[in-house]
Amino acid sequence: MLPKLNSAVIFGRNYKTRCNERPHYARLLGLILVMSVQLGYSQAALKTKAVTWQISELLAEGVMSSSISGQPTVVASPFGKAVHFNGIDDALFLDAMPLKGLTSFTIEMIFSPDADGDFEQRILHIGEVSDDRMLLEIRNENAQWYFDGFVKSKHEKKALIDERLQHTTQAWYHVALVVTPNSLSTYVNGKQELTEAFHFSPIQTGQTSVGVRLNKKSWFKGSIYSITISPDVLDSSAFNLPLAITSPN
Repeated sequence: MLPKLNSAVIFGRNYKTRCNERPHYARLLGLILVMSVQLGYSQAALKTKAVTWQISELLAEGVMSSSISGQPTVVASPFGKAVHFNGIDDALFLDAMPLKGLTSFTIEMIFSPDADGDFEQRILHIGEVSDDRMLLEIRNENAQWYFDGFVKSKHEKKALIDERLQHTTQAWYHVALVVTPNSLSTYVNGKQELTEAFHFSPIQTGQTSVGVRLNKKSWFKGSIYSITISPDVLDSSAFNLPLAITSPN
């Protein structure tokens, strides 16, 4: 005959104590679950946060600048301090990759091109030198300029550019490039200029240059006030368009 077991002892622990501890375990598990959900929300919030670079602050603080080429100069603008680039050797090279992993994004820039810059000018370059990358560019001729938003992603690349969409130099403008998983669109002063189908895959590696391509070609001559990068697909009504910029000329 098997010996009679004490029903109050199970696996070496008091059964009543074990039962009494269960509410405590449940509360602990609930707390862990809540914390995990909150952490998930916090991480999601971080991923969806827009970044605005005031170029004069980048120049002054040097927080993200891996190097500064030439002598970019702080100048006045209708919005506050801006930075002027001489079109010869002025640029900022940032140890930053703000587009990493983004499946969509909107990039806005407030700038003023000079009349006497080179024809081809690269203002913002994010990504690799020749592989996956995004550029904001202009073409400048006869005191007129037109916008070029360029993206290369895996085996696809496209430049949104139309020489008929010209604007006068020596004035302040807001430009935007909106990238979705299936399209590219460009805007000047809140007005859409071009849009085309494009299969976009996230840009994962690279760095950032302001005022020139990453390989130091096609220097920009003019001033830049700010650059804003959002992981959202923004409608033009949500652009950071200053009141001082009123005309879609």
